[in-house]
Amino acid sequence: MKKALLLTIALLLFVNCKKQPAVPTGLVTEKAMVVSAREEASKVGVEIMKKGGNAFDAMVATEMALVVAYPFAGNLGGGGFMVYRKADGDVGSIDYREKAPLSAHKDMYLDSLGNVIPGMSTKGATAVGVPGTVAGVIEVHKKFGKLSLEEIFDPVIALAERGVVVTENQEKRLERTREVFIEVNSDSTKFAQVYKKGDIIKYPALAETLRAIAKNGRDGFYKGEVAQKLAAFIQEKGGFVTEEDLAKYEAKWRQPIIFKYKDLKIVSMSPPSSGGVTMNQIFKMMESHDLSSYGHNSAKTVQLFTEASRRAYADRNYYLGDPDFVEIPLDVILSNSYLEERMANFSWDKATKSSEVERGNVQIVESMETTHYSIVDAEGNAISATTTLNGAYGSKLYSDELGFFLNNEMDDFSAKPGIPNMFGLIGAEANSIAAEKRMLSSMTPTIVEKDEKLWMVVGTPGGSTIITAVAQTILNGYEFNMSMQEAVNAPRFHHQWLPDMVIFEPEGFSPELKTELAAKGYILNEERTPIIGKVDAIRVLPDGKLEGGADKRGDDTAVGY
Repeated sequence: MKKALLLTIALLLFVNCKKQPAVPTGLVTEKAMVVSAREEASKVGVEIMKKGGNAFDAMVATEMALVVAYPFAGNLGGGGFMVYRKADGDVGSIDYREKAPLSAHKDMYLDSLGNVIPGMSTKGATAVGVPGTVAGVIEVHKKFGKLSLEEIFDPVIALAERGVVVTENQEKRLERTREVFIEVNSDSTKFAQVYKKGDIIKYPALAETLRAIAKNGRDGFYKGEVAQKLAAFIQEKGGFVTEEDLAKYEAKWRQPIIFKYKDLKIVSMSPPSSGGVTMNQIFKMMESHDLSSYGHNSAKTVQLFTEASRRAYADRNYYLGDPDFVEIPLDVILSNSYLEERMANFSWDKATKSSEVERGNVQIVESMETTHYSIVDAEGNAISATTTLNGAYGSKLYSDELGFFLNNEMDDFSAKPGIPNMFGLIGAEANSIAAEKRMLSSMTPTIVEKDEKLWMVVGTPGGSTIITAVAQTILNGYEFNMSMQEAVNAPRFHHQWLPDMVIFEPEGFSPELKTELAAKGYILNEERTPIIGKVDAIRVLPDGKLEGGADKRGDDTAVGY
């Protein structure tokens, strides 16, 4: 009897231990938090919330501050996606992805023989799509904002005029790209100059553009003087974006992708982002397995995740595109019966060959140069936003008069079916170019509920690796009981169907693990081991406090109060 009682107590203790949430290791704050790629931007967002603004006001401030502090990916000349969850549980999302100009057509990047013209969709004015960022933040402010635009823009304009200190990472990035800046612009452009760590870069021209937006809202960018100067500048350089394109641009509210994984409810971005759909497929194909018992980044966990990713990415490029132009069979590709069938040939004994997994011969590698930020306010509203210029500093085209870089987002379309873009992406018909169409993206801003309460806000840059990095961060917190910072720090791996290889980050995966996977027929990419993503996330702790996870792979910083 005594023995049985002791056994019961031991069992109860074990169960309770297992359920204890992870002890936080990142910044913990009481009420509100912003995690972004630069401390300056996170601080501006928090400052707005301290003034009485909500998460949506802070989104506008953070997004605009990233234009100043992180021109590598923060932008006025690009676009993005945002998913939100209000304190009352209401969820939604907005698409402010760039669009093809009105003059765009399927063969615009092909020569007279039907070959892709090198560099035309990647560098300079011909690569520029119609920017969506300003329309996105103004639309969010109009619907949910509390403070005036002037109040929100004030600290951002002050930051532009005061200037931003160059970090070591930024010095390296600017140095790497300097020759292309000069090639695309001239040797008199702002970024032809050499900047070293510790230097201060001021943005007086950008401050003026920001003032026009603060005063006139959307029309301060898409109409009037800024629009005239922007369109004239792009066209002078040989590009396609006109004043009419700018005036016609509108951000779109969209229904997010919402799905369950065990007892989590995951809210993520819908097409033209592929993030939510692809992650939904990955999680559903893994759900029947007791992942936590396999162990974090164990051979079984890596194998299962890889096989689910392989199948989900095979569907991604074939079926997905701008839903305003393409019929996407979401009800089929997200159904349990379809996903069970997809995993029917999975075996623990050997790798499935990607050549045996059906769905168009397409290869997916996109730009890594995106940025993400996560925000939770004191009321419990949350936003997850991912924004980009596509390549590093976009098309490298910089308007010295207006103070910002322009995107090279046109390269995210399929210039020609079967021909790879600058990131190796071989496109399908669903993502072909058409006037006013939005290009496919992997951006995956995501919000997770647990027990019907806000639990995690998460997202990352990283091109085609975004989806797997976000999924692994959620699993790290849920299945492997990591703190938010641990979940972000943990080594990541990636597989995207084609090329048929598993990519591991440089550290954190043992030779034994790799040998075991190779023996089962997995092709490991040992030559290219990049960092995968820069995740910025927030976890809500059981006592309501917030823990930030700011990625140590960059200059990312959590700030809160």
